Amino acid sequence: MSREEIQRAFTAHIRDPQGQPPPKDVEDRRMKIYRDLFFSNVQSLLAGNFPVLRKICGESGWKRMVRDFYAEHRCQTPLFPKIAREFLRYIQDERGNRESDPPFLLELAHYEWVELSLELDEREPDDEAFDPEGDLLDGVPLLSPLVRVLSYRYPVHRIGPDFQPAEPPEQATHLLVYRNPAYDVKFVQLNDVSRHLLARIMEPGSETGRCLLQEIAAALDHPEPGRVIATGAALLEDLRNRGVVLGTRRSS
Repeated sequence: MSREEIQRAFTAHIRDPQGQPPPKDVEDRRMKIYRDLFFSNVQSLLAGNFPVLRKICGESGWKRMVRDFYAEHRCQTPLFPKIAREFLRYIQDERGNRESDPPFLLELAHYEWVELSLELDEREPDDEAFDPEGDLLDGVPLLSPLVRVLSYRYPVHRIGPDFQPAEPPEQATHLLVYRNPAYDVKFVQLNDVSRHLLARIMEPGSETGRCLLQEIAAALDHPEPGRVIATGAALLEDLRNRGVVLGTRRSS
């Protein structure tokens, strides 16, 4: 075998020891060192990235899933911090439906990946772009870039070893996930008003908080629009205290 053929056989066997033979004339004792080292690094990394999924699968189930990923997926990056995104892509696009997988597998994996992505996000708010003390009703609210508004069929924030729903509930779960100024990733379950308000703030344009809340009251056909505005004002202030809303946009 040429050196290139040996390298290909070596890497193929490392990825899929059950399906690919090792290079000829290489002791299995030596190959085992590499097999164990490479796989252990990847599965330990992913276990830290997806701790709830890891617990639900159990030791053997988790290792089987990572082994499948290791053998079947072709990563597009060599960077360890981005391997979790590759694992999510594998579950979403390649793994398919397997009998041993929980029905909420993809949604739970996505939720855990979002938490990780916010932890690793290096962006910082542009201090020149907003007034932290601005009036959130009469000004245009500005969200932190470290905010995600997510919707799932399953209540992923509650799933764990002791709660694994077999069917999705009638109502979808809507979550705000964000990183606060102390670098802690938090989540808040959203109601209709808060979900619509955040969705509207995230849209392009420059409407004041008061205008957005008036639109929401009309869309919900609320009998007391003033109550929606008062509730929304308190919500905006709470979101500012959490670091979700940075303040109001400065005029250019």
